[in-house]
Amino acid sequence: MTKEELIKTFYDNHQEMIDYVNSMTDEQFTYSNNGKWTAGQQFHHVYLVISLFPKILSSKEFILQKFGKINRPTWNYDTVIENYFKTSRQSPQQFLPENISPLQKTVITIDIQEALQTIQKLLDEYTETELDTLVIPNPLLGNLTIRETFLLMSYHATHHLKQAEKNLEQLTNAAN
Repeated sequence: MTKEELIKTFYDNHQEMIDYVNSMTDEQFTYSNNGKWTAGQQFHHVYLVISLFPKILSSKEFILQKFGKINRPTWNYDTVIENYFKTSRQSPQQFLPENISPLQKTVITIDIQEALQTIQKLLDEYTETELDTLVIPNPLLGNLTIRETFLLMSYHATHHLKQAEKNLEQLTNAAN
């Protein structure tokens, strides 16, 4: 996947979640089935995860000094996801969402959109080689290249969108 395709996929997958969540009623946004995260919590979690990247990506020198370069061949999308599924898939504490009210939906939407715009601009400043060599640590997978990180983040948005859709199916089924 080229840099342009990576940026577009990352953006589009997050925008799809934004559109879906913003089409929800307050009841749908706050519905939880069997203690699962509400759509609002799924949405906030996605924001918490991507909110770190504008600062990290703003300095190639910081990434190189702090984390270095990858010492293995770059993984493709399938390998990233396959390796992700071998982990616990448990979110670290700092990314666990609190209870989210419908009043917070607009603020989270704006925050995600601002982060997405900043990330897009910053990623565009990286070369294909930098995307494949510079490392960002992942709490579940260890060192990932920037490209691998954003392949995973593209999947991450889709995963949480599907979780929100699945939760909403339960509400719809209960109403019928």
